[in-house]
Amino acid sequence: MPDTGQYEESNTTNTGDRLFLTASVIGIAAISFGLGAFVVLAEVPPYQSLKNAWRAGTALWEQRTKYTDVERLDFWSPARTDEVGVTIHDQDKAQAGLTLYSSGDGPHAVLIDMDGNIVHEWRMPFSAIHDETSPIPNPQKDEFMHWHTAKMAPDGNLIVQYTAAGDTPYGYGMAKIDRNSKPIWKYLGTAHHDFSIADDGRVYALTQEFRFNTYPNRKQLRPPRLDDFAVILSPDGKEIKRVSILDALIKSNYANMVDFAPYFANEDILHTNTIQLIDDKTAANFAYGKAGDVVLSFRDLGIIAVLDMDAEKITWATRGPWLGQHDPDVLPNGEILLFDNQGQFADPDDGFSRILQIDPQTNAITWQYKGNADQKFDSNIRADQQRLANGNTLITESSGGRLLEVTDSGEIVWEFHNPIRRDDPDNPGKKLVPVVSQAERISDARADLFRTTAPASNTGTSNAGEAQ
Repeated sequence: MPDTGQYEESNTTNTGDRLFLTASVIGIAAISFGLGAFVVLAEVPPYQSLKNAWRAGTALWEQRTKYTDVERLDFWSPARTDEVGVTIHDQDKAQAGLTLYSSGDGPHAVLIDMDGNIVHEWRMPFSAIHDETSPIPNPQKDEFMHWHTAKMAPDGNLIVQYTAAGDTPYGYGMAKIDRNSKPIWKYLGTAHHDFSIADDGRVYALTQEFRFNTYPNRKQLRPPRLDDFAVILSPDGKEIKRVSILDALIKSNYANMVDFAPYFANEDILHTNTIQLIDDKTAANFAYGKAGDVVLSFRDLGIIAVLDMDAEKITWATRGPWLGQHDPDVLPNGEILLFDNQGQFADPDDGFSRILQIDPQTNAITWQYKGNADQKFDSNIRADQQRLANGNTLITESSGGRLLEVTDSGEIVWEFHNPIRRDDPDNPGKKLVPVVSQAERISDARADLFRTTAPASNTGTSNAGEAQ
C-alpha cells in the first residue's frame, strides 16, 4: 500500500502557502491603499507626485478614448437649421463691408461679402509652423485644431491663434500669415483664446502654463494649476513682456475675489478668455483704465478686470449680472459691451444667451439683445460681438454656427449660417455644423485691399452659400 502521508503533508503545506501568499498580497494592497489615501488626504509627501501621476494618467486615457472622431469634438454642434449662407440682408440698415470669421472645421478663416460670397480664404495647419522650440512636443493632429481667433492686421495680413481639442495646454500658439497663407512670423508660446492688435503692430495675447507655486492662506489654489499670462509681442512676433495674471490679482486690492474660486476648478482657476487693449480712444471716457492697460475676462469667476501691464497689477475688477461671459469690449462712451453666455434665465425658451451693454460705474444694463421663441439665441461657450460704425452690433453665436447683425432696436438686418455640414455619427439623419468662434466686420481701408483684386481662395472650397 503506497505511503500517502508525505503527499498529504506536502499538499497541506502548498495550500497553506497559497493562502498565506494571497492574504499577504491583499494585506499589502490594503496597506498601500490606506497609505495612499492617507498621503493624498493628509497632503503629505509624496502627495503631489501621486496626484500629478493620477491626473496625467487620467488625461492621457481621456485623450486616447474620448478624442478619436473629429465630429465628436466640441468644435462641432448640432445644426439648428438647414439654412446656409446669408439668409437676411437689409441693405439700407446693415453696415456695409466684408466679414471675417474662423470656423471649427479646421485651421482656416473665410472673408465673405454681404451676400455670403467668398472674397478670400486662408488655411495653414499647425504642422506647418511647429518645431522643436514649441512647449508642445507632441501636438494633436491638424484636424483636431482650429483657429479660435483670426483677426486682420492693419496691413491686411492675418494673425491667427491655434486651439487644440483634447490637450492641455490647449493653446498652441499664434502666427501672422500673408494673403497666400504663408507664415510671416510665428509665436509658439501656448497662446490661447484671444488677442488684441495695437495700432503700432504690437500684439497683446494670452498664454498658459502649468505652475506649481502656492499662495499663503489660499489653499484652493493648489498646484499644479493651468495659469494665464498676459504677453506683449513685438510687431514681428517676439515676446517683449509677460505678466502672470494670477499673481497680478493676488497682489491687488481685489485679491479676495479669488477666494470664491471653486475647489473643483483648481486646474484652471481663471480661464481667462479675453484680452482687449485700452487705447487712447477707449481710455478717454473709461473711468477704470488708462491707455496701455488691458481688459480681461475671467469666465469661471464671472469677473471683468483691468490689468496695468506696467505695474503688473489688477487695478479694477467687478462682477455683474452675467454668467460664463466672453469678450468684454470697452466702448468709446466708457461703457462695456459683452457676450453673456448663460445669464439669461427669465425666458429660457428664447435661449440662455444675451448681449449686454453695462455702465461699469453702476453695473446697470443700458442695452441688451436676446433671442425669442422664433429666433432662439444660445451659445453656452465661446462667442463674441462687435459694435459697428453705424451703431449696429455684429454678433457671433458660436454654438449655432451663426452670425447676425442687429440694430439698436434688436432687429436682425443681416444673418449668415456657416454652410459647412457633416453627418452626426450619434444621430443618424441629423447634421452637425462647425462652431464660429469669432467674427469681425471690416469696413475700413483694409476691405479695399480685397475689393480691388479678384476673389481668391487657395483651398478650392465652394461658395460660402453652399453646404458641404
